Amino acid sequence: MTSRLEIRVRWVLLFVVGVANIIGSLVVLLFATFVVPDPPLDDRDYVHLVNAVAFFSYPVVAAPAALLCGLWLWRPVVTFVRDGGEPDRRQRRAVLLGPLRLTLLVGALWAVGALGWAALDLVLFTGRLAVKTGLTCLLGAGTTCTIVYLLSERLLRPAAALVLGAERPKRLRLPGVTTRVMLAWALGTAIPVFGLICVAIAALASPDINVTQLAITILGLGGAALLAGVCVIYMATRAIADPIKAVRSGMAQVERGDLGAEVDVYDASEVGQLQAGFNHMVAGLREIEWLRDLFGRHVGEEVADLALERGVVTLGGETREVAVLFVDLTGSTRLADTRGPDEVVGLLNRFFGVVVSAVARHGGWINKFEGDAALAIFGAPTQVEDSAGGALGAARELAVRLRAEVPMLDAGIGVSAGPVVAGYIGAEERFEYTVIGDPVNEAARLSDLAKDEEGRVLASAAVLELAHLAESDEWDLGRSVTLRGRSRPTRLGTPRRHALPVIPAPRREPEPGRPLRRGRRLLFGALVLAKAAKSARAAGPDGGEEPGGHSGGPAVSDSS
Repeated sequence: MTSRLEIRVRWVLLFVVGVANIIGSLVVLLFATFVVPDPPLDDRDYVHLVNAVAFFSYPVVAAPAALLCGLWLWRPVVTFVRDGGEPDRRQRRAVLLGPLRLTLLVGALWAVGALGWAALDLVLFTGRLAVKTGLTCLLGAGTTCTIVYLLSERLLRPAAALVLGAERPKRLRLPGVTTRVMLAWALGTAIPVFGLICVAIAALASPDINVTQLAITILGLGGAALLAGVCVIYMATRAIADPIKAVRSGMAQVERGDLGAEVDVYDASEVGQLQAGFNHMVAGLREIEWLRDLFGRHVGEEVADLALERGVVTLGGETREVAVLFVDLTGSTRLADTRGPDEVVGLLNRFFGVVVSAVARHGGWINKFEGDAALAIFGAPTQVEDSAGGALGAARELAVRLRAEVPMLDAGIGVSAGPVVAGYIGAEERFEYTVIGDPVNEAARLSDLAKDEEGRVLASAAVLELAHLAESDEWDLGRSVTLRGRSRPTRLGTPRRHALPVIPAPRREPEPGRPLRRGRRLLFGALVLAKAAKSARAAGPDGGEEPGGHSGGPAVSDSS
């Protein structure tokens, strides 16, 4: 089935060439008959008859020649729009240079006709008549060529867009803006004014030209100049204004935040370079935004914005007062043993999705994921008005949402606050933004201890003292304990019951094919108690760290 574009390309040759030549012929006929006065002739009627026969006979010969040559030039264009695909070099040149080649072909046929007509009048009649017919033909030729180029260029824009969409224009292939404006000026101004000059010269050379004939000639040429000037200048300016309007529309889309804006490139001149440059710019913006989003997802939006703002990243850090939230999954080893890898990854993604959402709602960001745990920071790298309150609010929300949205998982949440060193740690080739300090270790130990608490949330007294009253009033201070790896006791804070509805821990489903009977449940409880006693003995009375523990950073629990 023939596409609309193929029909358009097939008929553009016949339509454009036909209309343009009819207009040019009418211009010649009107000017030769009514506008430009004849020189003195012996037999005026015979001269008019001979010229009329010559005028109407030439198109009979020229039209088939123009059609055959045009079809030969147009064949690669028709093949390209019919078959589609990637255009080859010949097809690309045929589309881009099609209007110019068609214009040159029509101009050459008009030039041959003008020379032949002038030679006929020179041989049969007088030289002054030959000058009149030759100049009149050149006036029609200029009109025809200008219309052919402007119309064919406009009608071929969809095909040019396909060609230039496959390959960005690297150099000027078509007449540029200056050439098009000069063509419009030539048809609308230069040719009529040139005709007036010729009439003036003829009037000076032939005193027998009366005032009436001279007035008619001037009126005819002046009216033609006005009419043709308006039409051709309009077509030429539209050829420039349309792509600029499209670029302006695309810029408005980008200004509204729509980076999917794209304009069709259907010109290989300076205007086409502008269209292609806009698309290239928007593509660069899309890539930058994609990299920014990807960077932000890896390191956090705050860190990404900081790095992009500074431009140069230097290793080292600064002391900051921050709040730290550490959330650690319980029973990750058993989870991996009883479920498939894909299911485990899906559960972890749901778990971390809730964590990221809750932390972001309270002004924090996830500094890192550590297997089945996450470290969130409030107050660095950007300052937060109530970082301690934000961390406490996020902890309360997490305790409820995790049990409601991921009931098959259980986690402990610890919150602490205090001075840390925040900055870029690592080497010049590979580094990350992180925080180092005692609050990080304390939050990790609190998350471990919180796994045995009813609400699964514990906070240090330090973070409650730093938080605003609106948040700290939602917490109660309780006993003091010496956390593993620390020498000073930590007073524990827990959310009040009205602030944190206690949701019973989800009942663990027995493994398929292995029901836990009463005796096995008792045995399982005994093993848990034995393990707890062993851990207490290893910790010692002063809460010192057991051999092989980590004291320099967050410890990720993996209790089963």
